[in-house]
Amino acid sequence: MPLVPSAPEANPFYVRLMKLADGFRKLNVRANADTPKDAAQAVKFGAEGIGLFRTEHMFYGEGSEEPLFLLRKMIMSQGETERRKALDELFPHVKADVKATLDVMDGRPVTIRLLDPPLHEFVPHDREKLAHLADELGVKPGALRKRVEALRENNPMLGHRGVRLGITYPEITEMQIRAILEAAAELLRSGKKVQPEVMIPITSTATELAHQKVIFDRIRDEVRSRFKLSELPCLFGTMIEIPRAALRAGDIAADAEFFSFGTNDLTQMTFGFSRDDIGGFLPDYLRGGILSADPFQTIDRDGVGELIALGIARGRATRANLKVGICGEHGGEPESVMFCHGVGMDYVSCSPFRVPIARLAAAHAALQEG
Repeated sequence: MPLVPSAPEANPFYVRLMKLADGFRKLNVRANADTPKDAAQAVKFGAEGIGLFRTEHMFYGEGSEEPLFLLRKMIMSQGETERRKALDELFPHVKADVKATLDVMDGRPVTIRLLDPPLHEFVPHDREKLAHLADELGVKPGALRKRVEALRENNPMLGHRGVRLGITYPEITEMQIRAILEAAAELLRSGKKVQPEVMIPITSTATELAHQKVIFDRIRDEVRSRFKLSELPCLFGTMIEIPRAALRAGDIAADAEFFSFGTNDLTQMTFGFSRDDIGGFLPDYLRGGILSADPFQTIDRDGVGELIALGIARGRATRANLKVGICGEHGGEPESVMFCHGVGMDYVSCSPFRVPIARLAAAHAALQEG
């Protein structure tokens, strides 16, 4: 039997099936993508936007040498003045990365998560690499080692990351928001359509988000005035990935125009399971019927799912038009997609290559609902 074309848009059977599915589904389907190339691939698979664009991925892999060096300069800075100078150097790299992705998406929504990982992840820790970095930065190796040691945390996944960085160092939030909004403004001025969405990660209190919203509003006013734009469309929202945030969603929605449930961390924190260490016991849980499914693969409806449903209900009680989605790995798993449909989400977001699965699952959920 002859092979069918591998490109989805060139396969008539795939195109017809997806068209049928799209005629029934109610959920929008977005993709998690970190580069313009990933974004373009997602569009080919039918993604209607980007539900998770991680800014930190510009510091990994090909072409990351210069931005990573500048990020390390920022991390090693002594005081706000030095830190702002490093951020000013980093700014054009972040803006170019965001602008290229917004351009590829051609008016589709792009949810851009601000810097999330702990800063210690971006600096080397072995002696040889530290000596090389010290030489690059023009500082003594001993002084650099002390700074790196100061960044070390006992539990970095629950440490100084996400919104906490933005509160301790507001200039980090300022740089990222300015980069996003200037990228959007330049595209608007050139006649392009854009729908950026700024997402604050690891929020657990309404006061954290309110603190960051003040920065967002100020920078948007400045950029809009500088570019002489009557409007600069950009939603402001947060990732709901901490149980407390789901419980206090009504307060958080006072400033958030959208929620995106980060179900990877939400599952981890709800169960108290480390995603990186479950291999030692989860197989026994599954074999023994302690758990019916891996909660990192399929949403745990009774625990994590209840927090999600509660968060949506409380958020929309405050803001009726609150946009709600999911950007964890569950966004491309059929049973989880059906759950998202059932609790009234607006969209799911998943890997570009799982977009077709999510589109089919969303159609099945709508058909089962009747």
